Amino acid sequence: MRLIVTRPAAQAADWLLALRALGQDAVALPLIDISPAEDPAPLHAAWAAVLGEPALALVMFVSANAVQHFFALAPDGCGWPAGLRAAGPGPGTATALIEAGVPPGQVVQPPSDAETFDSESLWSLLSGEDWAARQVLVVRGGEGRDWLAETLRERGARVGFVAAYRRHAPQPGAEGVALLARAQAEPAQHLWVFSSSQAVGHLRLLAPDADWREACALASHPRIAQAARGLGFGQVLLLPAPTPAAVAAVAVAAAAAAVAAASQPPAGPPIESRP
Repeated sequence: MRLIVTRPAAQAADWLLALRALGQDAVALPLIDISPAEDPAPLHAAWAAVLGEPALALVMFVSANAVQHFFALAPDGCGWPAGLRAAGPGPGTATALIEAGVPPGQVVQPPSDAETFDSESLWSLLSGEDWAARQVLVVRGGEGRDWLAETLRERGARVGFVAAYRRHAPQPGAEGVALLARAQAEPAQHLWVFSSSQAVGHLRLLAPDADWREACALASHPRIAQAARGLGFGQVLLLPAPTPAAVAAVAVAAAAAAVAAASQPPAGPPIESRP
């Protein structure tokens, strides 16, 4: 069974290396294209706020892409301010923050055993604080889910946003078009890996007439799983963690279940009982 990784191209490349090292047959079909923000001026202003006074209480990064594009415009020679916390909803964002130079002790993320990696899990770590009149910056890609920002505002925080990148529907090349065609022709032989509801929506745009009832999807969050079911995937499995190791483990179990099901003898005609 072949895994189809739908993350943006830069992240998908790393995932392919990790999955193949774990013995998985994995290919990439990026279903979200990422590009820098059209106007860098708001990002320069955001960096001035990060480095200036009055100090921000928290900078929330919605994804690893937000981290990478925000730090790409960091002023030369400026490190992350001491004491300023940077938050992310999951381990991928936290790793990106540390790699960008944020001290690990200033990174806020849900615990590794959290049921989900999202804004709600992150808020469980922040909800005990007094947020009245404190300033928070959210770094994201264009429009996004505002649950955490709205929650912070309800608690009195002053929340600002800056778009560090843009998300687009992809335009697959010849290789991607061929892969999509194979996945539609042999749905039971492919296992889709979704890390975004938007990626599911883009698949709908690319293949509006596809029948996914025999296909299986792996989702990193219940909202993504719901989107995959809405698209018609016959089987949707929720990942225990958004990592290549978790994907590989679930893929092995799914393949074993498929082999076991195929080896079962077909059910015969019902046996009539005799009086």
